[in-house]
Amino acid sequence: MNWSNKCVWITGASSGIGLAAAQAWSEKGANVILSSRRQAALESVVDSWSDSAQKRSMVLPLDLSDSDSMPQHVEKAIAWKGQVDVMVHCGGISQRSRAIDTKLEVDRRVMEIDYFGTVALTKALLPHFVSMQQGHFAVVTSLMGLFSSPLRSGYCGAKHALHGFFEALRAEHHEDGIGVTMVCPGFIHTSISLNAVVGDGSHQGTMDAKTGQGLSPAECATKMIRAIERRKAQVLIGRFEIVGAYLNRLAPNLMRRIVRKAAVT
Repeated sequence: MNWSNKCVWITGASSGIGLAAAQAWSEKGANVILSSRRQAALESVVDSWSDSAQKRSMVLPLDLSDSDSMPQHVEKAIAWKGQVDVMVHCGGISQRSRAIDTKLEVDRRVMEIDYFGTVALTKALLPHFVSMQQGHFAVVTSLMGLFSSPLRSGYCGAKHALHGFFEALRAEHHEDGIGVTMVCPGFIHTSISLNAVVGDGSHQGTMDAKTGQGLSPAECATKMIRAIERRKAQVLIGRFEIVGAYLNRLAPNLMRRIVRKAAVT
């Protein structure tokens, strides 16, 4: 696919999968809008690119916990090049604690950022896609959006909710030419577990062993972009852990037994 003159907007673009995706699309010649809370980190990313890539980039800081601000961010994004072609939802936080030990305010925070912020941005951009009769949402959820694991109740709840929302949106706007790709990574070597919140809202601050051994963000970004180019409805990205998605569908009781005995952190 020729990405020249296409505009791709990515949240969570200051690190991890979002950063890798921004770099990959920039190398493909796309115009790239980079968003996250950390403006300085985004500017550092762009400063490391070539002059031509810098000219095709826009830093647009936003906070997914501030849903009311999304319309103004959309206005700025569209004004930059006149249109947005692909919206990639990478931003979010994770959680690592037993449900009984997790304060409700922590669940609310995870849901506010991972679900409501993403939905608010989607709804603010959706009329633009409808007016163009084209556009694509790529939603980086997780395998945890398809099945659940201990110590991730709030995170799994938010990710499952994203699947429910975007499957409905896909059906509602199929005739408007709008595509949706649900991106479900397994273990990717990012800082997700370091930054995950625990029961009291503080950061876990440690790297999960399996996350540390996961695919690189660049590998994940490559597979995600390929799935978007093919307009796939869903893509599973990982190694052996993706088998869990198939087991959950074909042998759910077996999957429940496996999950109960799994050594998770």
